[in-house]
Amino acid sequence: MNGLGLILAMGAPPGQQLSPLIQLVPFALVLAIFYFIILLPMKRQKKKVQQFLDGLKVGDRVVTTSGIYGSLTKVNEQSVRLQIADKVQIEVARASIGGYQGQEPVVTESAQG
Repeated sequence: MNGLGLILAMGAPPGQQLSPLIQLVPFALVLAIFYFIILLPMKRQKKKVQQFLDGLKVGDRVVTTSGIYGSLTKVNEQSVRLQIADKVQIEVARASIGGYQGQEPVVTESAQG
């Protein structure tokens, strides 16, 4: 038997077709893996960051994602006022707060985008 005959012999019998549902199984598996490996952890991280930002209060000692250390003196809906030195306060976006001083950052580089 030549090479072409061997390849044709390995195929499905001519009268038998695969069900369309069975053909979708590999595609469904890829989507499930994508969801559990990529989308679900991103969703959990986003929820964790949102809980952290919602819990900010005056007096918290924080660090921004750009590396500025300070203490919160005012917390608004979209921004916070950060005291970085005596009589020196800056206003930054609330989303730019990366975590508490001395602890692991809550906001990571990949979660910012």
